[in-house]
Amino acid sequence: MQLFYNPLLDNSVTQFTFPPEESKHIAKVLRKKEGDIVHITNGKGYRYEAEIIVSDPKRCRATIVSKHKTIPKRYALHMVVAPTKMNDRYEWFLEKATEIGVDEITPIICDHSERKVVKHDRMERVLQSAMKQSLQTVLPKLNPAIPLRDFLEQEQTGLKFIAHCDDGEKMELKRKVISDMDLTILIGPEGDFSKEEIDMARKKGFIPISLGNTRLRTETAAIVACTTVAIINS
Repeated sequence: MQLFYNPLLDNSVTQFTFPPEESKHIAKVLRKKEGDIVHITNGKGYRYEAEIIVSDPKRCRATIVSKHKTIPKRYALHMVVAPTKMNDRYEWFLEKATEIGVDEITPIICDHSERKVVKHDRMERVLQSAMKQSLQTVLPKLNPAIPLRDFLEQEQTGLKFIAHCDDGEKMELKRKVISDMDLTILIGPEGDFSKEEIDMARKKGFIPISLGNTRLRTETAAIVACTTVAIINS
């Protein structure tokens, strides 16, 4: 099954037209004809079945024949991750985190960040592609990049963790996660969080955690965290 994405779909829509790029893909690549069924999500928890009524490479049109509401998860995972020096590594994190199951992502700019500018539109496209590829119906929320200090001033609910490589007492994440509870996890840049940032996070209630006995890249650490949370909640 191939899943398409249309954020404008809601339960009041009965017919709609695919944009030119998707119309071409449906008519030319997939060779769908009038009467064929395609699947679409609005990224808000719904998957729709639609029957093609006009198979046109420029304006493919379909009518909704059924809808399905995905049962929401009992927890929400917010990954707060510093951008990596190489864009492709961060995009890999976005893709895999979406496949595993993340609800919200915030890029943070830290004292040791080598990359301080991110391409929000490009990251949004990566999330959309990963959602469709993994046949999910909820698009993770992508927040604008923000300095860590500003992020820590925002109110966060649920469990709050910070993963860092500095010395000090830390518990393994898998021993601190509680199933069915919302949680926020901070992952720093290649140079790790500064001592001042770690102290600030702890004062805001973030608990230091370990992701294993080896030093992990930023994007690897973020995926290990996502996977651990998913397993605990499975």
